[in-house]
Amino acid sequence: MTARMVRFDDNYTNKFDEFIASTNGNVEIVKDPNLEYDPFFYERKASLDRTIEAVDNGTMKMYNQEEWKIEMDKFDKELEEKYGNN
Repeated sequence: MTARMVRFDDNYTNKFDEFIASTNGNVEIVKDPNLEYDPFFYERKASLDRTIEAVDNGTMKMYNQEEWKIEMDKFDKELEEKYGNN
């Protein structure tokens, strides 16, 4: 079964309910608490899963705090050299 999120106008609720009833059980309304808190929960989860996989398989580097500070200091210096100290 495929799951999708559907949004519709409040004034369309009756027609939507009639449509669901007409599908003879082929369409089911399921309340997902994740989507109630965050409508983009599954998109964010998929993105995070891809990031974790990239770190795990070595295609993306995970910096520790010291490495991150060094990289950010270098980046700050590059920006200052390119754009000045404004």
